[in-house]
Amino acid sequence: MPGYLGEVRSLIPPLVLPGVYSPQEDTELLAGALSEEPLPPGAHVLDVGTGTGALALQAARRGGRVTAVDVSWRAVCTARANAWLTGSSVRVRRGNLFHPVRNESFDLILSNPPYVPAPTGVRPPRGRARAWDAGHDGRFVLDRVCREAPALLRPGGVLLIVHSELSDSGRTVGHLREAGLKAAVTRRHRIAFGPVLRTRENWLRQRGLLSAADKKEELVVVRAELPL
Repeated sequence: MPGYLGEVRSLIPPLVLPGVYSPQEDTELLAGALSEEPLPPGAHVLDVGTGTGALALQAARRGGRVTAVDVSWRAVCTARANAWLTGSSVRVRRGNLFHPVRNESFDLILSNPPYVPAPTGVRPPRGRARAWDAGHDGRFVLDRVCREAPALLRPGGVLLIVHSELSDSGRTVGHLREAGLKAAVTRRHRIAFGPVLRTRENWLRQRGLLSAADKKEELVVVRAELPL
């Protein structure tokens, strides 16, 4: 994708507080999927795990009624500040995944959850690592998204999730289909290992998640739609 890194930079909002996940290639891949979704004015959009609010701002620019959620107070403050600085109408809530919006429903849900397999196993990550560490198989948060998001979709509503193929897109698609959604991988992009994966490269190869020849990580977007 020509100019890919330039497109990532264009997503970075005015403010990124220390400790808040800055938009990366996965954010850009999900932003591309968002740009292809028909989004009528006033559509209710949820960005769960919003971080800086980059995707929430993009949805708001398209006329969506956007709610953004994050468990991190720093992320919440960053997203609120970026909404104010850009003049965007985004409601930002602090909470664990869908808890702050459990009684609401949405036309579109966006999720860029933590998805990197971690040697620490089932211990909850702390600090900045909460933005990427996701248990031994990378699905500590992904499985919750697959279980809980379908109940918040309106008929015809769409869920877009981005994650690494290391955390098994087949399982994501399978879980969402079991929940009654039409689901498939709609985007793929290979990127060089980032700093976190480089520190875990040997461990991932020992587990068979990377082959000896693998030099890049594949990111995927899973699109799931609740039938009318």
